[in-house]
Amino acid sequence: MKPFLITVAAATVLVAAGDTHADSQFKLLVLAMPGKYHYEYIPIARDSLERLAKLHSFEVTYTNKPGVFDGDLAQYGAVMFLNTPGEELNPAQRAKFEAYMRGGGNAVVVHRAAITPPNGWVWYEKLVGRSVGPHPMLQTGVVTVVDKGFPAAFGLPDRWIWSDEFYVTTNPYDVKINTVLGVDESSYDPTRIWPGQSVQPMGKDHPIAWYHHVEKGRVFVTTLGHNGEMYRDPQYLGHLVGGIYWAAIGKGQVGGAVRQ
Repeated sequence: MKPFLITVAAATVLVAAGDTHADSQFKLLVLAMPGKYHYEYIPIARDSLERLAKLHSFEVTYTNKPGVFDGDLAQYGAVMFLNTPGEELNPAQRAKFEAYMRGGGNAVVVHRAAITPPNGWVWYEKLVGRSVGPHPMLQTGVVTVVDKGFPAAFGLPDRWIWSDEFYVTTNPYDVKINTVLGVDESSYDPTRIWPGQSVQPMGKDHPIAWYHHVEKGRVFVTTLGHNGEMYRDPQYLGHLVGGIYWAAIGKGQVGGAVRQ
């Protein structure tokens, strides 16, 4: 091979190596365990999150085994509970996660992960920021953007047609949250719930995605994300990655007081 061609080939290898080993901005730990009503989303969500990680230069550790919480959590910029509530962790793993948050760790809570038995792990209930009440039927409604300056709302229209289980929540521990998305109860029937339950609509103040700070860390919660096809939807994925981005690095928020 001529010297010039050798030089070009070597340069090509170096560029390719640089692309392959590009520095990641942070690591995201995703706990996604199959449940009775949530399992089909797992391979779809994994594929989508791994593609988002490549696009936005972060790493994903995706697992269905809570034993990962026995290891070093400090390496992760954020921990995501994806349709998997904290009750899946044993007492030692719960203590490790609490220590992680006290040390400046961050959390993302998605859909079913917001539901946990009352008084089962009060610290986790406070981390979520709201307690989920009666379980609603999946319906099509109008999601409203409350905080346009938060990354999980970027790219969403002011009024967004979406189909999901719009959880009704309460605030038993008086936790202050910052609402990102709400839902217009006039756009669906909030009394349609699973048999054997009763519900009172929440009215105009019905948050379905929010953020706040717990210990020394950031927490983003979205109650959207019920079924697998949602994890293929570009707008939903934009909503999700916006929350991950803010939780992991604390940047991107427009206006308001930002604590990093």
